[in-house]
Amino acid sequence: MQLGIRLHDVNTGLGPDSQTMQARAAKAREEGFSCVHLAFAKVMPGVAFDDCALTEGLGLYTRRVFDREGLDVAVLGCYLNLAHPDPVKLAEIQSRYYGHLRVASVMGAGVVGTETGAPNEQYKLDANTHTDQALDIFLRGLEPVVAEAERRGVTMAIEPVWNHIVYNADRAVQVLKSIGSRNLRIILDPVNLLYAGNADQADSVIADAIDKLGESVAVVHLKDFVREGESLKSVAAGTGEMDYDRVLRFMKERKPYIHATLENTVNANAQTAREFLQERYESL
Repeated sequence: MQLGIRLHDVNTGLGPDSQTMQARAAKAREEGFSCVHLAFAKVMPGVAFDDCALTEGLGLYTRRVFDREGLDVAVLGCYLNLAHPDPVKLAEIQSRYYGHLRVASVMGAGVVGTETGAPNEQYKLDANTHTDQALDIFLRGLEPVVAEAERRGVTMAIEPVWNHIVYNADRAVQVLKSIGSRNLRIILDPVNLLYAGNADQADSVIADAIDKLGESVAVVHLKDFVREGESLKSVAAGTGEMDYDRVLRFMKERKPYIHATLENTVNANAQTAREFLQERYESL
């Protein structure tokens, strides 16, 4: 596996004026990572990343920045709500995805990644989020984005999350079958499939996801969780309850050199989390 980190979780320690994309990339390489999850707006402050900003030049410049550090961009993130109920706003959101796909096509990003939204303006779990109607809305929003990915020769990847429309492996399978495109893949984040009601069965939940989605997994997100009352809190890998053996074995046996990016780290624990996972992976 190739272990990476969300670039906006990297802090250069040199003050706010030095938190540039270039400086963060250099710091990520220094900390031993080989790839990143990139969200432009979170690492290039002062720029409105609307359609106007998402140019081929931006893509080529970004490629040079990461090539210089020997880093892959595993995921170019565009985590907007493709189930937004306002058709005007939805069209704007889809256009933003088209821009990210344009940039990804020239910068060589592994995938353009997204979550799967909620059928409301607030992008919040509500009584309708897990319904078939919400799934249909999301599919209508996603379909033209995947068609654009096909035209660009880019991979689009969705990330199932319990609080969103695609909340488990079965829902993700429905999306893959309904869209029917080789350019649509999966970002597997095991912790995002968990909630208070199934956390005690975490291993079986993860096994089910690997069984049903394994062939389509393009990227893995790695973090941990702790319980806080009736909810789960995401934390850095190795600092909570997560048992990584099943997902790491899947990666080792079936996904050579797959990109796997850490989440919910800070400078104080990012390298420790990377070392913990690398040691566990190598011991299997």
